[in-house]
Amino acid sequence: MNTLPFSKIRFIILVVAFCVLTGGIGYRLGEQKTTISVRGETGIVVKREQPGSANVDFSPFWEVWQRLSASYIDRASMDSQKMVWGAITGMVGALDDPYTTFLPPKDNKDFKEDLGGQFEGIGAQLGLKEGRVMVIAPLKDMPAEVAGIRAGDYILKVQDEDTAGWTVTEAVTKIRGPRGTTVMLNILHDGDTKPLDVSIKRDTIKVASVESWTKPVSQVTEISGTEFAKNLKISTSVSYIRLSRFGDHTNEEWEKAVSEVVAAQTNGSKGLIFDLRNNPGGYLDGAVYIASEFVGSGTVVSQVNSNGTKEDYVVQRTGRLLDIPLVVLVNKGSASAAEIVAGALRDYKRGTLVGEVTFGKGSVQTPEDLPDGSGLHITTGKWLLPKGDSIHKTGVTPEVLVEMEEYEATADAQLAKAIELLLQ
Repeated sequence: MNTLPFSKIRFIILVVAFCVLTGGIGYRLGEQKTTISVRGETGIVVKREQPGSANVDFSPFWEVWQRLSASYIDRASMDSQKMVWGAITGMVGALDDPYTTFLPPKDNKDFKEDLGGQFEGIGAQLGLKEGRVMVIAPLKDMPAEVAGIRAGDYILKVQDEDTAGWTVTEAVTKIRGPRGTTVMLNILHDGDTKPLDVSIKRDTIKVASVESWTKPVSQVTEISGTEFAKNLKISTSVSYIRLSRFGDHTNEEWEKAVSEVVAAQTNGSKGLIFDLRNNPGGYLDGAVYIASEFVGSGTVVSQVNSNGTKEDYVVQRTGRLLDIPLVVLVNKGSASAAEIVAGALRDYKRGTLVGEVTFGKGSVQTPEDLPDGSGLHITTGKWLLPKGDSIHKTGVTPEVLVEMEEYEATADAQLAKAIELLLQ
C-alpha cells in the first residue's frame, strides 16, 4: 500500500473503529513514562535518560523484565518485541485517553488499509462503550449488515470468547480473517435484553465511500414500508448521496456523484438528501472539502491545539451545490469528520438535519509513523464548530429527531422524513 502523504497524515481524524487501545503488558512502565524504541536489526534499545524534567524511577521495569526472564514457566515463548509493544501500549493507556493510541506495525497497516477502502473481514466499524466492544457502523451491503448487525450492537463474545476487557484492536484481530471463513459473534442488539449468536462469513471488504442515485419518490424502495409511503404516488424525483467515510478516494468519488446531482437538478429533481449515517469519520481535509460543496464562505471548523494556539479551517473552494435544497441524515454512528460536516451545515443553516444525536467524537489525533512500522496517534487538539460549540462527548443534535425503531430495508423512517421535508 502507498504511504500516506504528510499533508493527509497531519490532518487525519482517527476512525473511531481503531481509536481505542488500553491496557497491555507494562502498565507500570506507563506510570514511569520512560521512552522505549525498537530497532529491527539491533534488537531492543532503551533510552535510560530522564524524559525532560520528569523525575521517574525506571528500575521496576527492569526488575519485572529480569524476573520474567528468570522464572516464567514458558520462557521459550517469550517474545521481547511484543513485550516492548505491550509496554508502550501500557504507557499510552495510562493517559486514560481512548483516542491517544499506540498501534503495533500490523495494526498500523490495517488502519491505513481501512482508510484506503479494502480489507478482509465482516465490514463493521467497532468502538468501545462502557468497557464493552460496540458496533459503531456496519458497512452497507457487507457481511455484517447482511447478517443483521446494527449500529449500537454490543459484541459480547467472539468464537465463545468473552470480550469483556478487550481493546478494539483485540476485537478486530479476532473478528477479521481470510475471505470465506466464518466467525461466530454473540450479539446484544441495542434495547434488547437477550443476546443471540450470529454466524458471519468473512469476505473482501472493498467499499466505495460514496454512493448516489436520483429517482422518483414513488420508486424509493427504502421507504415503501413506512407510514409516509402508504399512499405515496409522487413522480417528482429527489437526489441522494451517501458518504460512508472520508477516505483516500472520497474526493474523486464525490465529484462524480455531484456531477450526476447537478444534471438531475436541470431535469427537475426536488433537492438532495445527504446521508452521513454510520459514517465513522476519516480525513479532516476531506471534511473541509465536502463542507465547501455546500457553504459559500466562512470557517468550517476550528482546532484548539495543545500548545494553546487556534487554527481555523475555512471554505476552500467554490462548491457546485450552494443553493440546492438540502436535508442531512445523521445518527449515533455519525462520528468525527461526519460530525464536523453536519455541524457546519447546521450552524450555517444550509440544510435541515434529521435523525439522531451523533456519536460525539470531537478531538483530533496527529498520527506519527515510527521506524519499525508502528504508529503513535496523539490527541493534540479539539474541534469547535463555526458557532463555537464543541462536539466532544455531546455530539450534534439534529433539528428533526427521528429515532430508528425499524431496521427493515423498506422501513427507513429517517429517509422518509427527509423526503417529506424536501417535498414541502
